[in-house]
Amino acid sequence: MVHQLLIATGNSGKVREYAELLSGIPFELVSLKDLGITHEVDETGETFQENSWLKASEYAALSGLLTLADDSGLEVDALGGDPGVRSARYGGDACQGDEDRVNLLLKNLEDVPWDKRTARFRCVIAVVESGGTAVTQAEGSVDGMIQYSPQGVDGFGYDPVFFIPSHYRTLAQISLAEKNQLSHRGNAAKIVAESLKKLITDSQKQTIKEC
Repeated sequence: MVHQLLIATGNSGKVREYAELLSGIPFELVSLKDLGITHEVDETGETFQENSWLKASEYAALSGLLTLADDSGLEVDALGGDPGVRSARYGGDACQGDEDRVNLLLKNLEDVPWDKRTARFRCVIAVVESGGTAVTQAEGSVDGMIQYSPQGVDGFGYDPVFFIPSHYRTLAQISLAEKNQLSHRGNAAKIVAESLKKLITDSQKQTIKEC
């Protein structure tokens, strides 16, 4: 029997990352696009934890599948933690895409010196069964600095301006394999992967017991 796991995001970049991050688990990964789901969950939560549960629960109900959803964002110390949970909606309707949001971020930091441009990416992943039962939730983060201008062509979102001092490059300048080893999403996904493996193992044990 093939077990399916819905990766509940419309972001193709995230889907690619999860395909790599979760390559060792005994699940077939499917996306919202694969299932033809166009519904967008209203992210009304005030924290990454709340929004990840909201998305995972709603998409699990819509799809009838075990569902993984995350909420992630950039926290910039000089901006009091903004854009935070509103990272994907930074600037509101005035910003139409990643480039606009990155430009707004840089404008808001234009007078901030290098040593004060500290920031972190944070990610919280939630996994919910089709019936609404919570399976697990995990958090990961990575610290860095906000560059003065975008560099790199890989990645998505704020990756081109998120500088990793230990690698002396932005997240958009490193390979996907490197990014998955150190990123906020990679750190959280490692914990989730172990929970998913245990879920299958426990299910198999229960099947054997019932036989």
